[in-house]
Amino acid sequence: MFVQVIQGKAKDAAGLRKQWERWDQELKPSAKGFLGSTAGVTREGEFIALARFENEDAARANSGSSEQSAWWEETSQYLVDPLFHDCTLVDLMKDGGSDDAGFVQVIQGKVTDVSKARALDETMSDQMNEMRPDVIGGIVAWHPQNGRFTNAVYFASEAEARAKEKESSSSPEFEEFMSEWQALSDGEPKFLDIVEPWYSHK
Repeated sequence: MFVQVIQGKAKDAAGLRKQWERWDQELKPSAKGFLGSTAGVTREGEFIALARFENEDAARANSGSSEQSAWWEETSQYLVDPLFHDCTLVDLMKDGGSDDAGFVQVIQGKVTDVSKARALDETMSDQMNEMRPDVIGGIVAWHPQNGRFTNAVYFASEAEARAKEKESSSSPEFEEFMSEWQALSDGEPKFLDIVEPWYSHK
């Protein structure tokens, strides 16, 4: 799987959503290898999207089309300083993203050792499933440089996520996991909460 992360400050959230819906209706049918996308605007006005493709070639072919270029030229007017992260290294939690989620929390950060961070996540996956049954699924997209990542975690609702977060944070297993993770972290993570996710699927 290949994931392209797009983000920026939203000038007009409603306009962005209309453009996203237009892409879904008009451009998606010809986007070969497209698997789905999750997008939205946070309460603070930050836009973020994760577009999933079967592979990098499919994503490049889509980006290179004249229709896509014209759509993006219009869409970019609704964003301040948009950034792109093309991620060839992708890990899934459970079955990956879920269009059933009513709340998506996106975490962006940086680690000092990608291999160790991925191994820690893999080792702890069963325990995390037990501690956080409210997590429907997730996607970790590793940026191509500097150990940076975008982690999208999918929940049924924000209320349930907050309740379980509070409940699990005091468990010894969770504290141990967080201690090991923080040892690998380089700086503080950034949280982007999407309370009204926009979905598209193939």
